[in-house]
Amino acid sequence: MPPPPADAPPAGEAFGKPRRSWIREKLGAAGAAIVALFAKLKALLLLAPKIKVLATAGSALVSVAAYSLLWGWQFAVGFVVLIFIHEMGHVFALRRHGIKASAPMFVPFMGAVIWARSLGDDALTEARVGLAGPYFGAAASAVVAIIGLATHTGLLEALGYIGFLLNLFNLMPVVPLDGGRAMAAMAPWMWFLGFGGLVLIEFITPNPILLVICLVAGYDLYHRWTKRRSPTPGQTAYYRVSPRNRMLIGAAYIGLIIALAVGMHFTYIHRTIS
Repeated sequence: MPPPPADAPPAGEAFGKPRRSWIREKLGAAGAAIVALFAKLKALLLLAPKIKVLATAGSALVSVAAYSLLWGWQFAVGFVVLIFIHEMGHVFALRRHGIKASAPMFVPFMGAVIWARSLGDDALTEARVGLAGPYFGAAASAVVAIIGLATHTGLLEALGYIGFLLNLFNLMPVVPLDGGRAMAAMAPWMWFLGFGGLVLIEFITPNPILLVICLVAGYDLYHRWTKRRSPTPGQTAYYRVSPRNRMLIGAAYIGLIIALAVGMHFTYIHRTIS
């Protein structure tokens, strides 16, 4: 039998052996890409706790940089630390009641926020969670202020003062501020008084950040009061607080206001311009 000509196809192809399918190649590449994607997603899930820590730290650094433009980096660092302790008070209270809460995320010139599925199953828990932040913040400010007064360090005295002021502002009786959370268990009608005070402050000293708070407070007040005018059994149960607990929340609220005002009095630094 004579040999095949030089330009003849290979023996396998001569007898009809199929070449590798183009579709099979594409499917194989797509499969490899999907496997790689799942591997990356798995890695991200494993790194999720570290990402949260990095997000908190990163937002804190951004806030420090922003506040440094106004007050210098030393005051900015102290201010952010005080905000962090305040927010961790909320986190502690939420977790104490079995509610998962995120680490604080800082928003320059707006403070910080945390995320949780709820603030509790009733108004009493909401009030406790709300007051925990100012209590933690007041304690931290007091430590800073005492050290400042003892060592005659103006920076620490100023930090203590601004910490007291920040927590006192948060006790205004209007949602979403911490004082509004306390009013949910004490006297919800006080939300209107707090909102009026907030609007009055914005009218006297216009401020874009305060305007945002007014808008959020107005929406929240409308939303809550609309529900209270047509309460469901769940809503009625939510705001049912015993007289004893109502008095305890009231005492904690008023006592904290007095303590913060006293702290501001002792840390106030009068400056004159010559």
